[in-house]
Formats: sequence, structure tokens, C-alpha cells
Amino acid sequence: VASPFAYSLYLVPGLLLWAAFANTVNGMASVYATRAQIIRKIPVDLVRMPGGGWSVLAQRLQAPSGLGYMLENRLIIRQQFPQAFAALGVQRLATGLRGLLDGLQRSSPARERARVVMLTPGPLHETWFEQAFLARHLGLPLVEGQDLTMRSGRLFMKTLQGLERVDVVLRRVDDAWLDPVELQADSTLGVPGLLQAWRSGGVVLANAPGAGVLESPALAAFWPAVAQRLLGHGLLLPATPSWWCGEAAVWSAQRGRLEDWVVAPTFPGPAPQPVIVASLSPAERLALRERIDQDPAAHTLLAPVAASQTPVWHAGGLDPRSMLLRVFALADGQGGWQVLPGAMARVAPAGLDARDAWLSFQHGSGSADTWVVTGAPVSEASLRPQPLSAAELAQPAPGVSSRAAENLFWLGRYAERCEHGLRLARLILQSRSALASATGRWLDDQAVRQGWPTQAAGGTALLQALVDTGRQGSIADGLARMRICAVALRDRLSIEHWRLVQDADEHFREHLRAVLAAGAAQRIPDALGVMSRAGLHLAAITGAHADRMVRDDGWRLLSVGRQLERLVLLAAALADALRQGAADEPDGFDALLDLPDALTTYRARWQNRREVLPLLHLLVLDLDHPRSLAWVARTLQDRLSRLARHEPAWVAQVTGAVARPLAWRLDELARRDGPAGEWSAVALLDRLVDAARGASAAIEQRLFVHVHGPLRQVWQ
Repeated sequence: VASPFAYSLYLVPGLLLWAAFANTVNGMASVYATRAQIIRKIPVDLVRMPGGGWSVLAQRLQAPSGLGYMLENRLIIRQQFPQAFAALGVQRLATGLRGLLDGLQRSSPARERARVVMLTPGPLHETWFEQAFLARHLGLPLVEGQDLTMRSGRLFMKTLQGLERVDVVLRRVDDAWLDPVELQADSTLGVPGLLQAWRSGGVVLANAPGAGVLESPALAAFWPAVAQRLLGHGLLLPATPSWWCGEAAVWSAQRGRLEDWVVAPTFPGPAPQPVIVASLSPAERLALRERIDQDPAAHTLLAPVAASQTPVWHAGGLDPRSMLLRVFALADGQGGWQVLPGAMARVAPAGLDARDAWLSFQHGSGSADTWVVTGAPVSEASLRPQPLSAAELAQPAPGVSSRAAENLFWLGRYAERCEHGLRLARLILQSRSALASATGRWLDDQAVRQGWPTQAAGGTALLQALVDTGRQGSIADGLARMRICAVALRDRLSIEHWRLVQDADEHFREHLRAVLAAGAAQRIPDALGVMSRAGLHLAAITGAHADRMVRDDGWRLLSVGRQLERLVLLAAALADALRQGAADEPDGFDALLDLPDALTTYRARWQNRREVLPLLHLLVLDLDHPRSLAWVARTLQDRLSRLARHEPAWVAQVTGAVARPLAWRLDELARRDGPAGEWSAVALLDRLVDAARGASAAIEQRLFVHVHGPLRQVWQ
């Protein structure tokens, strides 16, 4: 729940306030927007003055937030107090939100056929939940910068089936991060070329880049004159008093009484928060005055405003908390505006100085639903879509975005990589082979492939490497990367599936670090216990992949990633073992079977025989064994064929070399050639590893990056 405080505020003169605000917004449309309707949504923060009137504190136009929290609050409170809603005539929000969607579509030349998406900074952003909640209820795809690409002056969403045209972007990414080509060069949140597509008319951005300049508190001093010039009358809702220090006369007059003001940054961006000068020490005031002297235009003086108070139930009693009211005006796409008949009350956390409303409410603040009541009939409009018809249900399922597909691909790869790494680490820690033996050399080679220290460094050094999240190839790093993929796929995984990934990551790191911090006597046995638990977690995750996920193209790609990783790891390990001669030693033979979890199957068939011929048959050619190279190659070919079913020529090109184990013969693999008597299987396995890596690169370029061939659109 976004709001820790579940209650409602009744605005007694609510309709009068809304009428004044609506008139102000409609009249100021020419101030806030051009004919191109560059601004689609205006959240405005209001504060109630000591005399009972309302004042505009600030407007948020760059990437405005709060609408999702407002909608969530309303849904929760309405479920808790249905009788109160009906009896009091609480105005509904659905009509205004439907107007927002219609207005976004009307802003595009495609009109009602326009494809609208919401651009988010991603799951690590502080308001990501609100963005996901709002996008779901508005029926909009929630996309990240990686999901979009600019081609020929137009914007497209990357999917497994091709590029889908995007007409309108409701953005939640700030200006500076929108386009790394023209703005913040190191941004991974935006889309290269997005501004070029916007300027050429290939896409509509709401709100438009640059709208954030109107958030500057310095402009509040000029709004009354602007309104008088453009509208012929003053503002119906006054703005809080402010003075821009960029005017020499203003700064000269106010410099000596700086303690009477709040100092705020003039320009929007990652600047310092407003400061109550009266709360500073004499030395801090002097330093602040000197900073303003050096750059007056960067500072604005704001009159202290005491925020109104609202009660909050806390620790068995009511506490007063400072409160702002965020209201929303939405463009309807026809030159008019709708003010949502409701608001989000932003409630300050305990301890925030109640003397001034300019302080940040971002850290620990709550929110509350705000009702506007009416005696007139309440609209029954709803955001619920029309029921689906049988014909619509017969249509193909929606495509999987390339970003989701890529995360599924790597979720499968990391899961396989972690399972392989755990089995290898257990083999190394339990190995009794001499370091100079063929088996010892083979295990050292496998450790080096993983980026781990060799056996000579000792078991403790290996455990430290396994739990080092900064070391690529460590188990902790692989589990952490699995969790990152799972976060990006949160809407595709069940609660149990997500918790398994989360628990696997946290349990392994916490418990293995505890083992390392304890005494050395039981370090290796205890560490093996931690690895056994991690293996159980990974087995459960594999079961969730196989039994809990729908068999769509996303799942197929997860399976493709898993099979590719298995092919590379097992083929490379088998080639190294044959090259080093480890398969000729009893310990090495058993370890080579244990690494792909095939020891039990081998013993059930051939008991204590340690012969290379049946080993090669089981690990390479046995189509009943899910970890044989032939089974993996066939599964990979099948999954990719169904995934790219419309491009059989490309599938054949990608899987041609990878599918070679299906044509290998046992006598060909078991032949020993040359003066050293090297197994002929070694060269074949080395080429298979290279082919699998090439197939991985081809899949990424074709399905994730979309850099191949001419532009192919699957949606207009």
C-alpha cells in the first residue's frame, strides 16, 4: 500500500475551490501550452493559508507523479467505506482519467488508433510502484528506454515479433535523461534519437521536454502580470509570494533581511532543497548570502508558508501533521482542460518543521484520499474495459517486449550458470585428487574458467570468491543477477517464484558470510551445507520455470537461454576433461559425471564400469538424458524454431552448427588420433562451444537489439 495513513479529507467548500481552480487552469491554458498542446497533465500543489483561503505552492510539469497514488488511495478507501461514498455523493475519477487517455490519443495524427505507452525510469525508481499501478489501470504498456528505438524519425517498441510503432509517450523520465545523444550522455533511461523523432513529429511526448522550466518558483512573481496581460484579469487562486534574486533591485532590497525568507533554487533539477534561513546559524546565513552574491539568478526568495495540519492516527492517538494538496488538471485533446474531482493529500512525516510548506515531502511522507462531494447525480463512468468477445480471444496473444524477453533469456542462463557453479565448487572442495594429477589440473582449469582461485589457494580463498558479489563468475554475483532479472520480470513471475529467487540470493550470501566469519574448524562442512541449500533453491526455481510459467515466446526464450548456457558449460568441461586425461582417472571419471548430475543415471545403467565409451554415449548422444549435448541441441532447435516460426531460414542458420551433436556417431567421438592419442571428440566439442556462443550473439542482435536487415513493422 502506498499510503501508510488510510483516511479521507472532506473539503467542505470543495466545489467552490474546484470551480476556482478549474477556471484558473482553463484561462491559463495559453500560458502553459501552445496550440501543439505541449502539456497534457498539470499537477499543482495547493496549501491552505491561515485565513482559510488556498494558495498555489508549485506546479509539476516535467515528469509529474502522484496520479497513481491518488487512484490507489481512492480504490482502497472506496472498498473500505462503500456506504459513505454512496451517501455523500463522492465524485468519481474515472471520467477525468478516461479524458486523459482520449486526450493523449487525440494529440497524435493517428487519433483513436494511436499507440500510447508510459515511459518509466525502471523498477529502481522511488515511484516505480505508482507508475506500474497507473499504467495497469489505464491499460498502457509500461516501457523502459531499452524497450524503444528510433528509426527513420519514428519511435518503435522492440518486441520478439519485430518493431511496433509508438505514437504517444506519457513520460515519467525527467528531461535531462530522455535522450543520451543530445542531453545527458551517460543516461540509460532514455532513448537515443528520441528528441529528433519528437521534433520531426514522429512521436508525441507528454509532457513535452522543456515544460519543466515552468516549475521554477521564480516565475510565481510574474504570473499575476502574465494573467492580466493574456486573460484580462488576475489569478483566481493566488501564488505564494516570491522574489527572483536575478533582478538586481530585488536582491539589493532583500539582502539585509534574508532571514525572513526561504531560499529555493530557481531552476529545476538536482539542486539543493529549499532552506529556511531563520533556522540557520549566523555562519551558515553568511555563507548562504555569499553564494547568492556569486550567482543571484540561481536563487529565489519565497515567503514562509505554514502548511495546514491534518490528524494522523499514530501510537494510539491523533498527531497533527503538515499537509499539502496535490490536484490534477488534464488536457482533453480538444483545447480544454478537466480538473479531476479529487486530490492526493501529501502528509508530512513526523518531525517535519510545520512552519514551512516548502520543505521536501519526498522522504517518508504519506498520502491520503481527498473527496469532492456533490448533491448532483454521480457519474457511473468506469475505467474498466469492455468485455472481450470470442473473436478477440481467438487473436494471437500480445507480443513479448524485447526487454522482457532479454531478461527471461538471461534469467535462464544465470540459473543454469549458478547450478553448474555450485556443483563445480562442491567437487573442488570435496576433491581428494593430487593437484598435479590430471583430475586436479582439470578442476583448476574449470575454476579458472569461472574466475575463481585455483585449489592451491585453499578452500577459504575459494569460499571468499564464491560470495564476492563484485567478482564476475561468483555464485553470489550470478544469484544477484538472477534477482535483477526477476525484478524486471515481476509481472510475469508468481509470488512463490519471486520469493524463491529472492531467498536464494539472500540465504546464500548471508549464510556463507557467516560461515567465513566463524571458526575454521567446520568451515568447509558448513559451507557445503549452505551450497546444498542453494542447490535446493535453484532446483525449485527450475521447477517453477518448467511448471508455473505459460508456454509463450517469453518462456521459450528462457528455455533457449538455459539450453545455450548448458551447451557451452558442459561441452567445454567435457572437452577439457578429455584433453587433460581426467576421464582416465577414477576420481576424474566420477567428477565428470557428477558435474552434469549424471552420476546416478550412469551407475544405474553400467554400475561400477569406468569406461569412456558409455560416458560419451550418456553425456553426448543419449536423447533420453536432459543433460546430454544431443538432447540440449534438439531442445534448443525446437524452442528457437517455434519462437521464430516466421523466419525458418534464420533459425536454420543459427542452429545449424549448434545442432551437430544430433548427427555425431559414437565411433567418431571415441577415436583417438595423433601421436598424443587425443580424443577426436575434443575438436568437435571445441567447435560446438564456439557455435553456441555465435548463436547467442545472433539471437541478441536479432531479437533484442533489432539491428538486422531492413525495417520490419508488425503494427501500424
